[in-house]
Amino acid sequence: MGPKPWPGRFEILPGLVYLPVLTAIHMTREEKFMQEAITLSQKGMDNNEGGPFGCIIVKGDEIVGRGNNKVSSSNDPTAHAEVTAIRDACKNLDTFQLTDCEVYTSCEPCPMCLGAIYWARPKVVYYANNRQDAADIGFDDSMIYDEMNASLEERKIPILPLGRQEALKVFQQWQHKDDKTEY
Repeated sequence: MGPKPWPGRFEILPGLVYLPVLTAIHMTREEKFMQEAITLSQKGMDNNEGGPFGCIIVKGDEIVGRGNNKVSSSNDPTAHAEVTAIRDACKNLDTFQLTDCEVYTSCEPCPMCLGAIYWARPKVVYYANNRQDAADIGFDDSMIYDEMNASLEERKIPILPLGRQEALKVFQQWQHKDDKTEY
């Protein structure tokens, strides 16, 4: 006779054991928040708003921002889940800095989202799927990572300097502006 079953465990067929998924009761605080991000990814996908990505921003124990990928429904290539959640959190908190906030995202952030996250300055980022998982379903960011390491002359999209002298004048004005909001 096989091992004695314990609560929540039973054999489906001889040797094949079923262990139920953790319920919310057994989940950590972080796992509960991650589940919310995953739920957003599912809802957005089911509603044909964009790819299967969801994100929440948490401050303390409160969700202050929510987002799911809306690239195809909004015709906005920047409407990734993380960017959408950051915009929502910043609007709700009336700030452009997410200091003391946590980011929970259903997938490791792409280079664009990672940049937005660093500009927002949260204290931590949790992710579920990794970049290889995303690549496996058609969301491969490896070319962008490669482009970031390539010199300007080697990039696939030409990036050419133009008008620097005039643009520097504005930068110099910014540098001496007394009433600027630094970030």
